[in-house]
Amino acid sequence: MARLEGRRALVTGASSGIGAATARRLAVEGAAVAIDYVGREGEAKRLRAEIEADGGRAVEVRGDVSSERDVVAMFARASEALGGCVDLLVNNAGIEKRFELVDMPLGEWQAVLDVNLTGPFLCAREAARGMIAAGRGGAIVNVSSVHERIPWPGFAHYCASKGGLALLGQTIAKELAPHGIRVVGVAPGAIMTPINEGLDEHAEQRRQVEEEIPLGYIGRPEQVAEAVAWVASDAASYVTGTTLFVDGGMTTYPRFV
Repeated sequence: MARLEGRRALVTGASSGIGAATARRLAVEGAAVAIDYVGREGEAKRLRAEIEADGGRAVEVRGDVSSERDVVAMFARASEALGGCVDLLVNNAGIEKRFELVDMPLGEWQAVLDVNLTGPFLCAREAARGMIAAGRGGAIVNVSSVHERIPWPGFAHYCASKGGLALLGQTIAKELAPHGIRVVGVAPGAIMTPINEGLDEHAEQRRQVEEEIPLGYIGRPEQVAEAVAWVASDAASYVTGTTLFVDGGMTTYPRFV
């Protein structure tokens, strides 16, 4: 059974990695999907073609999630193309770049916070406005990270953004619950996305990562996408204000507990 039949979803940062896998999964589950992208128009168009070839509905929408103007326009375009207000938002867009604290330029700190934290705020605010006006409820899924809990030297800006995203999600979950809008975090661990594909060429580095995962292997984007589809569906209708870790047990590894 298609768990998301009739839903209208917008997935940010959906042209590759976890975002692309999520857009595909939501479409398979029956949702019409808006594919947000920045600078990856070709990938977004190919993903739309894939979804449509499999019988789904999709549209690509360009928008920088850190820009208030872009976010408002992106939701308007998605609602127009999908035939009604977005009732499922997946805040997936995110960036990272390694800098030790003493070497981190303010601009790099700000760029990560702008995309990873201000972006979800802007998108959640716009989505919630539409959902409240429509009066039919909905769901907001924030793709966080195990680093909302696990410190990661060299990535203070990233960890700060994900820790902030967790508490943002919990807070707005309480605000939006009376409107029938659920807010849930999905926190991936080590996933074989384009950022981590280099591990295939570095056996020792990959072994070290996998030793920290009780299930013993690096996850796939499709495994995160399945979790997103579940928390967004009515099967998770009593789940809000919490984070589901999709990490192979990484957060239970002794040095992280």
